[in-house]
Amino acid sequence: MAPRTEGQVLQRTWKAGRGYALRFFAYGERRYLTLGTEHDGWTRRKAQTELQNILADVRRGTWIPPDRNRPAESNESEGEDSDVLLFHRFASERLQTRKLEVSERMHEYETWALTQHLLPYFAHWPVADITIETVDDYRRYKVQQAEQRRDAIDRKKPIRNNDDRILRPLSASSINKTIDVLQSILAIAVEYGHLASNPAAGRRRRLKKPAKRPIHLDNVQQITALLDAAAELDRDTRRPTTDRRAIIATLVLAGPRAHELCWLLWRDVDLANGRIHIGRSKTQAGLREIHLLPLLRDELRAHKARSTATGPDDLVFPNARGRVRDIANLRNRVLAAALARADELLAQRGDTPLPAGATPHKLRHTFASILVACGEDPASVMAQLGHTDPKFTLRVYTHLMRRDPAERARLKALVLAEPTDPPTTETDADEQAPPAGREPVAA
Repeated sequence: MAPRTEGQVLQRTWKAGRGYALRFFAYGERRYLTLGTEHDGWTRRKAQTELQNILADVRRGTWIPPDRNRPAESNESEGEDSDVLLFHRFASERLQTRKLEVSERMHEYETWALTQHLLPYFAHWPVADITIETVDDYRRYKVQQAEQRRDAIDRKKPIRNNDDRILRPLSASSINKTIDVLQSILAIAVEYGHLASNPAAGRRRRLKKPAKRPIHLDNVQQITALLDAAAELDRDTRRPTTDRRAIIATLVLAGPRAHELCWLLWRDVDLANGRIHIGRSKTQAGLREIHLLPLLRDELRAHKARSTATGPDDLVFPNARGRVRDIANLRNRVLAAALARADELLAQRGDTPLPAGATPHKLRHTFASILVACGEDPASVMAQLGHTDPKFTLRVYTHLMRRDPAERARLKALVLAEPTDPPTTETDADEQAPPAGREPVAA
């Protein structure tokens, strides 16, 4: 698809004479900007230069829509040298100041929230005039914008940005994240004495996020099918990935975050003592030690024996080029195919299909369920997941305790590589025999 034309100069004839205006896209919206007449000194060449300057500012995220969302009492021109401190200048300075104080990922996150969402709305507002009502108006505006984008997509006429990418509707969680960044900026304004209190603070400023159905692969049949599917795909010579089973086993049986798994080194995997050390995480609590379950230890031993690069600083799960695997590759190429094949195997075996929406991160829930089934206390589960909030752990615990005790016992036996109770009668033996076509998980 050809990229969208960024903008154009329009020639207009008004009562005051011939003049010029601009039409262009900025921050996901169509913009129309009147420049002036020839009596004001505007020419087509000057208008074209002004268009290029504006588009350059849009790409940098520094262009301010004139007079948009300004308070009525502040409509008079406010220059950069004015005593009135505008949000644009204050927030942009804070962003640049924090660039060397935070991680690159955090800086990108704050830049996204500020340039794509906060500046287009608050740019002309004096910092001292931002109130709770102002923040609530912003939240309602973002909800309406999300609805407009959603409706446009439903009509097959999606709104696109300057790079011709479809603008997706922001979720309640994403809108709340932009308000979090606004709160952090205004917190500094409070400390500097520009505001008496922070109008973006508090739960009422945020949208209530819809409850999400928890996704658990917490029965033996589903975990077995997923591992069997991954092993089957590894044997397919048409596919470049040959460590899919080891990757999925680690996600399910150790619960690392996606980026933690992608950056895992062999020095972090202590097979002798049965431990994985997570030394690269987004939080302090994420720096942790995970105890290797027997099934996973066997999987990683086999994976290491097959690997050609097993030095201390070699990646455990590199991509086909030996480099760090990115999260999109992990989600779309490694896990997606295994999930699809696992559903086919479950259907063949007459078992319940996998829950919809499984992702690398959701497999952490499975690991939490496994730890609870193995008798780990909530504090140990929290520590191995790298969490500080016990609410998630307690939700998982409550969920699993609703399951049949026999199912929990089978789950524990699987991951601990323990034999199940031997059948005592021929009838029991028939009942415990796997259905035709089912292959047991290799330890």
